[in-house]
Amino acid sequence: FHKKSYEVFDALKDISFEIKKGEFFGIIGRNGSGKSTLLKILAGIYTPDSGKVKIHGRVSPFLELGIGFNPELSGRDNIYLNGTVLGLTEKQIDEKFDSIVAFSELGRFIDQKLKNYSSGMQVRLAFSVSIHANRDILLMDEVLAVGDSNFQSKCINEFNKYKDENKTVILVTHDISVVQRYCDRAMLLRNGKIEMIGNSEEVGNKY
Repeated sequence: FHKKSYEVFDALKDISFEIKKGEFFGIIGRNGSGKSTLLKILAGIYTPDSGKVKIHGRVSPFLELGIGFNPELSGRDNIYLNGTVLGLTEKQIDEKFDSIVAFSELGRFIDQKLKNYSSGMQVRLAFSVSIHANRDILLMDEVLAVGDSNFQSKCINEFNKYKDENKTVILVTHDISVVQRYCDRAMLLRNGKIEMIGNSEEVGNKY
């Protein structure tokens, strides 16, 4: 007998910003501030209800654990599945396969089903495929939150390689020290709005 009703919730409001080619750009804010929604819009997963997104270059998104993966398939099959989703041909995946496995450090488990992997193992595999997709823009959502310190340092090394190659990295994280140490600029979101954009040290301190 209750009337059906709904509430309109704008995850993002009046967001406008520009990221330069080759920039390491951090996005920070509390849970629910719109960070992940923004990254999904940049990745083309969500469509904004107004405004435009202009991206120059190919995007490799690493957004959520398990996106583009099938838990019933082996690690090997998931490399081919995820690589195909990211636009690689079977021949390209063949050529990169050994390097992907080596980076993930999952050689002895590569023929086991993904559902038997720990969350950290799945992240390592997904991240390894993402960085081997050879895209111009890398979108990263809390990739450093899962995994041990060794894996995190490998991630940072890869980010630095991207930077040296003048590729763009957009990183969503709660780790202010990573933003302040590695990002050229950062953006602070609060309740779906931009509170501040600028020097990563200053934005981190504001947060």
